[in-house]
Amino acid sequence: MLVKKMPILQWFPDIETVKNLSFSEDFQGNFRPVFYDIETTGLSRNSTFCYLIGAVAFENGKWQMYQWFAQREQDEPLLLKDFAHFLSSSTITIQYNGKQFDQPYLEARYHIHKLPSPFEGKPYFDLYQVLKPLKSLLKLSSMKQPILENFLSLPERTYMDGHDCIRLFRNYTKNQNQESAEILLGHNQEDLQGLGQILSMVSYLNITEGKYEPESASFDGEHLLITVRLFETLPVPFSNGTTDFYIKGEEELLYLIIKTKNGKTKQYYPNYKDYHYIPSEDTAMPKSLSACLDKSLRKAAKPETCYTWFDCSGAFLTNKKQQLSYLKNTLPFLLRTLK
Repeated sequence: MLVKKMPILQWFPDIETVKNLSFSEDFQGNFRPVFYDIETTGLSRNSTFCYLIGAVAFENGKWQMYQWFAQREQDEPLLLKDFAHFLSSSTITIQYNGKQFDQPYLEARYHIHKLPSPFEGKPYFDLYQVLKPLKSLLKLSSMKQPILENFLSLPERTYMDGHDCIRLFRNYTKNQNQESAEILLGHNQEDLQGLGQILSMVSYLNITEGKYEPESASFDGEHLLITVRLFETLPVPFSNGTTDFYIKGEEELLYLIIKTKNGKTKQYYPNYKDYHYIPSEDTAMPKSLSACLDKSLRKAAKPETCYTWFDCSGAFLTNKKQQLSYLKNTLPFLLRTLK
């Protein structure tokens, strides 16, 4: 088995940023995250095996990368033991699609070799699962890791993709070609480096989770314009919109343009099951108030009909508390209209 260790001099944010972005602020004392990625000879946990594990940990004030490379199938138990020992002092694992693939795959391999799993009781942070809500907002064609890297304008990858690596590894087991080994290790290293950068995209979740404060608001006679300050800096600018709504994010600021009707705009409510929609009034009403109306005058509200109208000029433009309430109720619906 080949073991490689080297410092990571770029790509990874400082340890406090990792702690904040991975929602690990509650860790007391030691915080030791481990980023990891695996390479396997296939998807089946029972008929294939893991030939390479790459991991990055923060040691002595800097990020260090480790790679365990099983040069033949018989080396897999040793690889698993070394990685388990490495994980023993970690407090959280960070990976991409690890919930669905990496961790279950490794747990199965540990079980097959009658080895204890190092993941028992250890929290994980799956970037794929966490970042999925951003697909429409950021106009991502898919949630594959290279697509996210391209969104962040990271350098083009040098090495082949994971599927081609399987064929290359099978050839390597026959001839032990050093160049092939370097390609396999290089592909895994690029996956790890990408994880460090992709983590920064968690900051976009400030938008979907309401972690912001209104900065200013104005009305141009046709549109409501709101500027919002986010709690985290966005890694790269973005914009998106529909005919009725436009959003642009840059650094810590978010710019919203919302089309109005006769100087009024809709405030949506997420708990639509608690409302009736009143077609004659083009408004929603809490069921506690609409219960007295004739059934022919009301309908069960849907997400797209659960709104009331309000004047978006006047006091609203100077009342940040009212602006925040409006955004937290309405922005989630507007974001769902993005394609």
